[in-house]
Amino acid sequence: MLLVLIACIPGIAAMSWFFGAGVLLNILWLMLCALAIEAAILIIRKKPVLQSLGDFSALVTALLLALSMPPASPWWLGLIGIFFAIAVAKHLYGGLGYNPFNPAMVGYAVLLIAYPLEMTRWLLPENVNGILPELMTLIKQFLGNIPETMDAFVGATALDQFKLDRGGLTIAEYWQGNPLFGSLSGAGWEWVNAGFLLGGLYMLYRKIITWHIPAAMLGTMAIMALFFYDGGSSASHGSPLFHLFGGAAMLGAFFIATDPVSGPATNKAKVLYGILIGMLIYSIRVWGAYPDGVAFAVLLGNFAAPAIDYFLRQQKQEDDTSHVE
Repeated sequence: MLLVLIACIPGIAAMSWFFGAGVLLNILWLMLCALAIEAAILIIRKKPVLQSLGDFSALVTALLLALSMPPASPWWLGLIGIFFAIAVAKHLYGGLGYNPFNPAMVGYAVLLIAYPLEMTRWLLPENVNGILPELMTLIKQFLGNIPETMDAFVGATALDQFKLDRGGLTIAEYWQGNPLFGSLSGAGWEWVNAGFLLGGLYMLYRKIITWHIPAAMLGTMAIMALFFYDGGSSASHGSPLFHLFGGAAMLGAFFIATDPVSGPATNKAKVLYGILIGMLIYSIRVWGAYPDGVAFAVLLGNFAAPAIDYFLRQQKQEDDTSHVE
């Protein structure tokens, strides 16, 4: 868990650079809340507090949820999300090792469904240089007193705008002069995803995770994006690079979908699991109601993981029996 936190540093640095100090404010607040909630529940359950806090699982959950939320989100928004993640998605099912769903994604899904407006107020990258020194503005937003001037600095993400506000333009026409977009995907998001890709490769090098889920998930997204891609058409859904380096693709592939507790056990099952999540992410981004879809795709994958393991195990037993006969 500690190495997972370390692996997130490049992505956190990129996100803070492009989206402001509110990213760090989210992380600090949610980590403090996660430790307090975890300790309180452990006391109620009469479990050893310091030993359980020392596994860093609560901090990883807090970090993943914080990185999924808009920078400097109101304090109560983060508190609600991390409460559902720790108290409901984790401890209600028995604690670490027993949760069938990824706790951070449960918290995120609850917030996105219950508070869609607050969860879509992202600081625009081109405004970070002007607002970053105004620490009091960030603190006011965090305290829930969003200044009127803040409306000029926040807006929807690149994925959201690309999906809902094309106006019949081709990709080249829509991107030209649009500050929300960079050379590959959303402005800033390209580097954020590159940072999490770097951290994911570090985890592969340290053998914290295996390649099966990230490769299957990202490969499926790329294949689907290539199949439905038509760069010269106003109906195009974006290139493979647009989807791979946009939104939470790399964070989801290396840090969220690879959760060993809520995912499948065998390598073959992990490949099918990754393919399923990749298909769901692309489908939600293009045809669904939400611009990204990583959280819902992972949660649906969590729901299917036991069935994937079961049917592959049954198939193996049948193959073994057939071989013996």
